[in-house]
Amino acid sequence: MTSTAAATTAPARTPTHTVIDPAILYFGTPVVLLSTVDTDGRVNLAPMSSVFWLGKTAVLGLGARSQTALNLTATGECVLNLPSSAQVDAVDRIALTTGRDPVSARKAAAGYRHEPDKFGRAGLTPVPSDIVRAPRVAECPVNLEARLVHRHPLERDEPDAGSTVAFEVRVARVHVHEEIRTPGTAHRVDPDRWRPLVMSFQRFYGLGGEVHPSRLASIDEEWYR
Repeated sequence: MTSTAAATTAPARTPTHTVIDPAILYFGTPVVLLSTVDTDGRVNLAPMSSVFWLGKTAVLGLGARSQTALNLTATGECVLNLPSSAQVDAVDRIALTTGRDPVSARKAAAGYRHEPDKFGRAGLTPVPSDIVRAPRVAECPVNLEARLVHRHPLERDEPDAGSTVAFEVRVARVHVHEEIRTPGTAHRVDPDRWRPLVMSFQRFYGLGGEVHPSRLASIDEEWYR
């Protein structure tokens, strides 16, 4: 016979919070290879992960002095190329490179160097886009052609830091590799086949399996349009 004491389960201890001041707030966002061109047609490819989506709108956080920000401001076009976790080596090869020449003192101190051919250094293939001038990345399973809607300067975090800009872009065309589409559907991406590269506190991660079914998955895709 089981004793009352043995059968009683101790209540779970509620975790406590500690106040911290992290150097950067990167709790986990997808990596994007953002391709742009300047007014002379020179191509730049930049890894970034300050991005989120609301419907067909993407919001991109970029340093105002970066070549990507300058290109996007000048031409109003870009492609958001989403690498899978399988492309992590290519992304990391251009992680400390910049399209700006000369390199700013701040970036040079952090180890950045000028690289005029980001596609070549990453070992990736540029392919023409349909409706914007910036090229797509053939190897990335997702390419999102987009046009600039608004440019929102943000307050500086530190007096000596460069300013940051939130670029609001409208996704105009979506390309995906066939292998990540849900079989038997025209427009759905299968999350069990799509394995995005994720950055958390400046380190690369992939996704594991689904942890729990979501009620949101039962909503028809037309509801979002």
